[in-house]
Amino acid sequence: MAAAKRKRELVAAGRPKKRAKGAPTGSESAAKAGPEGAAPEEYSIPAPVSQGKWKNKERVLIFSSRGINFRTRHLMQDLRTLMPHSKADTKMDRKDKLFVINEVCEMKNCNKCIFFEAKKKQDLYMWLSNTPQGPSAKFLVQNIHTLAELKMTGNCLRGSRPLLSFDPTFDKEPHYALLKELFIQIFSTPQYHPKSQPFVDHVFTFTITDKRIWFRNYQIIEEDASLVEIGPRFVLNLIKIFQGSFGGPTLYENPYYQSPNMHRRLIRLSMAAKFREKHQVKEVQKIKKKESKMLMEEDPTEVVFETPAEEKPVEIQLVKPESKAIVKDKRKPRKIQRKKQKKLFRTEA
Repeated sequence: MAAAKRKRELVAAGRPKKRAKGAPTGSESAAKAGPEGAAPEEYSIPAPVSQGKWKNKERVLIFSSRGINFRTRHLMQDLRTLMPHSKADTKMDRKDKLFVINEVCEMKNCNKCIFFEAKKKQDLYMWLSNTPQGPSAKFLVQNIHTLAELKMTGNCLRGSRPLLSFDPTFDKEPHYALLKELFIQIFSTPQYHPKSQPFVDHVFTFTITDKRIWFRNYQIIEEDASLVEIGPRFVLNLIKIFQGSFGGPTLYENPYYQSPNMHRRLIRLSMAAKFREKHQVKEVQKIKKKESKMLMEEDPTEVVFETPAEEKPVEIQLVKPESKAIVKDKRKPRKIQRKKQKKLFRTEA
């Protein structure tokens, strides 16, 4: 083994070194050197744009708890494809406490986390956290539409860096300003990331409408800088902002938030109220039918507009009406004869 290794090293040492494409040879460089022996200006190939120094080491862990449905799984996969600085992990057990996620992030060498928590197989909650110090925010995710479901005309390069567009309301209120900084650190792709592309061809928009945050992803068309939606899309309804990671003192609580259980309860109560109202109407109708009817006296004005019919004279017929001519059917006697013959034939037999 050692002899073969030494032989390979000697062969490699004997080979001439590769030069860059377009670089001058040794004779050309000697010719270009001045009379004073000054070093010539060497031709160098410019480095690619993407080969910069990767300083921002943001890594986002995206995973979920057990019990999520297919739509949540597809949304999670879409976010992983849109964020090249993300990492994946296996589903977390429901029995585990949320503080365990900080240890998982530390093992995966991640300092940000997006965690999808499923409850009752119909409600989806999203946690955005800066691990392990905090802060963290909990949202209720509504109106989910994935990339495969939408089939929009927009498209972008895989791994390209996005622009982040925020509603002006994010700068007016302090809790929205905190969420804006959290969104910037999680969703923005770090510059010169190894898995990223050095292009900016799509934009993430965060809009506040109806006390909720609406997420959209648009492609930027080069010709006229118009926007075409790519997907996915979802709505975040803020519940609480915590000081720590996945817990701790509450910094802000949304007063307009209504839990899904309460929403479903109000829907059931409204349906029960409608049913109760219909039942009461039926009972009132039954009572009205059972009540004795009041007999009204004859109204003399009822006969005012009645007009008597004209009396026709009675005609008495004295002459006997003419009798109608009876047309005899010639076929009848033949039929009678045939019947007689059949009876005779039967009696003889």
